[in-house]
Amino acid sequence: MKPHVFHPAAGREYTEAAEYYARIRGELGGRFYDEVEGLILDIRRQPDRFRVFDAPARRHFSDVFPYAVIYLDEPERVWIVAVMHMKRQPGYWRNRL
Repeated sequence: MKPHVFHPAAGREYTEAAEYYARIRGELGGRFYDEVEGLILDIRRQPDRFRVFDAPARRHFSDVFPYAVIYLDEPERVWIVAVMHMKRQPGYWRNRL
């Protein structure tokens, strides 16, 4: 299983989204965190499983929250470039590559 590394902006997105859901209802923030951690675990186990959608990036969707993890499958790691709300402007994260 490959290690993962967050782009600094992706880490902030993740934290801000979890805090947002926690403000709505405490346990909701925890559920969001658990969901994203599960997505990341899936990606780390089989990084080539999820389709390339904006080369070279791949995307893994949440079934519970309107979010996706955008990542690059690199030889030594999984580089997470965005924890993206699906209503955001597509491609806003491309400058992180």
